[in-house]
Amino acid sequence: MTAKHLIAANDFCVYHQVEYTFINSLQEAGLVEVTIVDETTYIPESELQKLERMIRLHNELEINVAGIEAITHLLQRVEAMHEDMRSLKNRLRMYEIE
Repeated sequence: MTAKHLIAANDFCVYHQVEYTFINSLQEAGLVEVTIVDETTYIPESELQKLERMIRLHNELEINVAGIEAITHLLQRVEAMHEDMRSLKNRLRMYEIE
């Protein structure tokens, strides 16, 4: 991954007004991936949307890391169920055409 696709965790924390320990807690829980280069922690660009959603849950709804972990797990299950439904609908359409 190139450096232009990485954001320094400290810069991200200053911009979003969150403590670095919160990002570290999310990373330890396996909710967000970080990259360490030359002893500096970076957040991949692909993780930003997910991380910003978690920060909103934490700040606006006062949900702790364990709650965020549960919510994230449930959202992943819902998305998987939606994907299954799309797949089943597509298969059903094949039989309706005949």
